This record gives sequence, structure tokens and C-alpha cells, in this order.
Amino acid sequence: MRIAALILLVIGVGYLGYMLLYNPVKEVAVVAQGDVLKDTLPDGSVVTINKGSLISYPSRFKKSTRQVVLKGEAFFNVRPNKEKPFVVLVRGLQITVVGTSFNVKNENGNIEVIVETGIVRVSKGETIYELKANEKLLLNSKDSVMEREKVSDHLYQYYRTKEFVCDETPLWKLVQVINEAYHSNVVIGNPALKEMRITTTFHNESLDQLLNVISITFNIKVVKEGNSIILQ
Repeated sequence: MRIAALILLVIGVGYLGYMLLYNPVKEVAVVAQGDVLKDTLPDGSVVTINKGSLISYPSRFKKSTRQVVLKGEAFFNVRPNKEKPFVVLVRGLQITVVGTSFNVKNENGNIEVIVETGIVRVSKGETIYELKANEKLLLNSKDSVMEREKVSDHLYQYYRTKEFVCDETPLWKLVQVINEAYHSNVVIGNPALKEMRITTTFHNESLDQLLNVISITFNIKVVKEGNSIILQ
């Protein structure tokens, strides 16, 4: 029995050494250039990466944590594991979860975290926020102030669902997302239109179709001038 146990121990150590030597942990980088990408992480969690964004992670997660680095925007659907927290690092911000779904956006130095399900802990230095479903946290790059708010719409889902879901959404916010999605330059020419509200859902329409609905809804003109589209 002792000899058998010793043999098993030697085999186990040898196998571990082989794995470390011939199957080392590598850094994986996934870049979404022209299209939105969906990637499955080593733990089975699924991430949807918006165009122009990048995530990097080890080919095998460590025993104590599952760490991912994000540049740009991505939606994470994390597989639960209380023994091994899931951590997203984005420009000095640490987002920690056990198992949940949430969206992270880092643009022009500003960071937005939106929780769809579960609970997410966001920390920067000694400042810690705990977010629940339908809550979001905004970090302003200018003054580094973090603000927690209720999620008022689901426009952030557009790159995953191909839908623009508006629920009493101000026109300025819809226009902002339209420009992100279509790489367009839609401008609100009349300031009085900015806070006008719209409630509807656009299902993968073209930019022209979408602008036509906005024009009819608010009884306004859509004027094209060079590379700009002006609502007036």
C-alpha cells in the first residue's frame, strides 16, 4: 500500500510538472474590430464585446480569482462561483462579482457600470459601491466622482439585442446612442427638442428608417448637410 501510494504521488507530481512546463498559462486577447463578438471565458462565463473594444484574460484562471481586463465596452454574463470571485479591471476601477450579468463601458475616460442581474461591487481605492439590479454607477474622468443612479432605459443593450428600447427617453440620449451604433453625426439643431420624450422600440432598422420615425413622432425635419444630419 505504501509503495502504491508513493507511486501515485510521484505520478501526480510528474503530471503537475508536465502541465506547468508544457501547458503554461498564456494571456488571451480578444479584439472586436468591425463586428460585435461573443466569447466564452475559461470558467464558462460569456462576454459580449462591443465594436472597437478589447478584453484580455489568462488561458486558465488562478485558484483564487478570475480576472479580466477591459478596454471599451462589454457585457458579462458570469458563471457563479463563490470560491473564486470574478474581477473586471478597467482604468483603475475594480468590479467584483460572484455570478451575475452587467455591462461596463469605458469611453472618453468616463466609466459606466450597469447591473442587469445580481449584485456587483465597484471599488476605486478605498471607495466602494455595491450595486443591485437596475442600478448603474458613473465615474466622471474630470473630477473622479462616482454617482449611483437607477437605470431609466435599456438603450445600453443595443449592440447585443439590435434593438433601441425607449421608455420616456429624452431625444438627446437616443441621438447619442444612434451616433454610437451607426457611426453617424446626428445633431439636434433646436435645443428645445433635446428633452422631448419618446417611447418606442426600434427593431434593427436602418438609420434612415429610424430617423423617419423620429421625424414623424416629433413633427420635425431631418436635414442632411455634408457629414451631419440635423434634427430641426
